[in-house]
Amino acid sequence: MHDVAAHAGVSASTVSRVFRNEESVSKATRKRVNDAMAALNYVPNMMARTFREGKASLLAIAVPSIADSFFASVIEGADSIAKTHGHAIAVTSLGDDPSRERPIVEALLRRQISSLVLVPIASDQSYLSTWLPHTPVVVIDREATGADVDVFLEDDRGGAIMAVNHLLRLGHQRIAFLGADDAVATTARRFDGYRHAIQDAGLSVEDQPVLFAGPSHIQEGIAGMLSAQDPPTALFSSNARTSVVVVRALQALKARGLAMVSFGDFPMADALDPSVSVIDQDPFRLGQAAAERALNRVADPEGSFENLTVFDVNLIPRGSSTPPSRA
Repeated sequence: MHDVAAHAGVSASTVSRVFRNEESVSKATRKRVNDAMAALNYVPNMMARTFREGKASLLAIAVPSIADSFFASVIEGADSIAKTHGHAIAVTSLGDDPSRERPIVEALLRRQISSLVLVPIASDQSYLSTWLPHTPVVVIDREATGADVDVFLEDDRGGAIMAVNHLLRLGHQRIAFLGADDAVATTARRFDGYRHAIQDAGLSVEDQPVLFAGPSHIQEGIAGMLSAQDPPTALFSSNARTSVVVVRALQALKARGLAMVSFGDFPMADALDPSVSVIDQDPFRLGQAAAERALNRVADPEGSFENLTVFDVNLIPRGSSTPPSRA
């Protein structure tokens, strides 16, 4: 920076103001500095800037899968907030092996990041405790265990109750629950809401079809349900990833006429025939809220904030909301 300043005939602080695009620099001075930068192939050293200013300008985000449309929208929401704070983002995928969470997250925390937004996949986050005095961590979608962090959730239980009650009002008495085979807290809360709604309607949960399966076994499981003596007339899919596989399975089985509600919207859900009713989680809002809190914690480490925030979810009824008489 001092070399650029000498080449342009200005101070190093003026070079810094030009790089930050501050309005206080005249057009003529800005041009001299930019010409000097180009002549010397100057690229700012962000790590040096971090050491000098005592803070990083990088928000890290760790999610189970960046290919999942839900988490992609979370990342997009977080990025929109980071930009307004002058931060860039670094994104990593944790995968589905809980033992990989800690090494991946700690690899991020060892770098020059200002804060971290995390979707946990492991059952224990106590390892975060040693990092929290230095780096704010905000957890979303699933609660953290063993670490005192800010948490943003959706109303999983309430959304499941809303979905099942919707199907019950349409006249369905046989409502299948379809969930992924990974034991995540969101699935457990949604299954609890499903059970509550079924029992509240005076029906027996034990008599209802329930399937927990990975993607490769969902079609087989649905085929078994539909070939039973008393098949379901409606399906409640507990997450968007499962819903995508369910739709493909129903198409492969040529099984039409089933009512369906998905917990979580997914791409093309509104363009299918029939379009799929969903519980809308608004993951973009979730990412925005988490990033805003993380960066507020950076700016005000001693600030008073609500540790747990639970967002409401909404039912979007579409073509798959049909009564059993039409099946």
